[in-house]
Amino acid sequence: MTWAAFLILAIGLLLILLFVGAKIFVGFLVLNIIGVLILIGPPGFGLFSNSIFETATSPTLVTVALFVLMGEILFRSGTVDVLFTGVDRLVGRLRGRLYIVSIALSTIFGALSGSAVAVAAMLGRSVLPLMERRSYDQRASATTILAGASLAPIIPPSLLAIIVGSLADVSIAGLLVAGIIPGLIFAGLTLAFVYLRGGDMPPPEPSASDQSVVWAMIMMLPFIIVIFSVMGLILLGIATPSESAATGVIGALFVAALFGRLNWVMLREALASAVTIAVVILIIIVSAKLFSQLLSFAGATRGLVTLMADLGLGPEITFLLMMLIPLILCMFIDQIAFMLLAIPIYAPIVEAMNFDPIWFWMLFLINLTVGSLTPPFGYTLFALKGAAEGMSTADIFRAAWPVVGIFLTGMTILWAFPGLVTAIPRTFQ
Repeated sequence: MTWAAFLILAIGLLLILLFVGAKIFVGFLVLNIIGVLILIGPPGFGLFSNSIFETATSPTLVTVALFVLMGEILFRSGTVDVLFTGVDRLVGRLRGRLYIVSIALSTIFGALSGSAVAVAAMLGRSVLPLMERRSYDQRASATTILAGASLAPIIPPSLLAIIVGSLADVSIAGLLVAGIIPGLIFAGLTLAFVYLRGGDMPPPEPSASDQSVVWAMIMMLPFIIVIFSVMGLILLGIATPSESAATGVIGALFVAALFGRLNWVMLREALASAVTIAVVILIIIVSAKLFSQLLSFAGATRGLVTLMADLGLGPEITFLLMMLIPLILCMFIDQIAFMLLAIPIYAPIVEAMNFDPIWFWMLFLINLTVGSLTPPFGYTLFALKGAAEGMSTADIFRAAWPVVGIFLTGMTILWAFPGLVTAIPRTFQ
């Protein structure tokens, strides 16, 4: 079987399995088993077991599990309610104050959890009802929350960045800190859109007293310490991502205990949920790694590089096509599944085209984030729909399209000025 035939067969089989409702890890496992039998035969299952062992013992997965646990402790302990109150008081007397509050909370929540789905659900349950009671435009409110939630996979620590770095063999620390400036750019673009879109803006609300503001800053200080213990230690070169994740868990336990929310029931639930999520991620990464090895064994890796060179499209057109494909396909399939399928195919092309790996994979990650926002298939959209009972699915879909435009605008800026992505990673190399 030629490499092209194997690649077409593999992609087609995986898409069929996903469309009929198979779980991502099930689809990849079935694909890998069939691929081993076709390319190698039964002796190839030795490769299967070795690949599983090598990937499962990678230190990268410890980082994933610890970051998941940190987020679970913070969210299940209810300490984020304190954070919401603090941010609301600090924003001050401004028109449309809750728009700013939702973006600020999303940025902080993203730095504490790394999950767009978790942030969308949290803000949908807490901020959206408050915005409706204060006569904020419902669609603009949903747009702000969706945009803010989508910052979570970009702003460090990002679980998706860790997975991408692991599969693409790129510096995980570099990829994590590369999301700082893009995340701030997207937050600024969202606020600019909300304030420039026109329409009625809620009047200024009473500002908090100076004493209340000081108290809010004191209450928020423990969360700032947690964020510093995660990203500050990486930026200063003191800790690796795995070590900073461990300090983040300790910091989350400290915050929960400080506010009287640490108990055995909460801790047991957080551990159980974190273990479940980490195991699913482990299985997915193991399957994706083996698929990458099968592509190399079939000659698809070398064949794709040769094909791109023979087409003579040039780096700019090649980059555009590599970004356009996920943008379209992620409207219909899960972005995580596409990521695991695409990275083994894209990686040799990125190297052959001499793209800066940090820059390319960060834009790729942002592109996947857009996929989670694009109707009709988007986990972030469904998370908000589940939390916002008063909004129809059609209303949420309409609220999502401006966010897609905001992120595409931001991606264009990052494409034109790659230093915005690579400046911080290069500084701390």
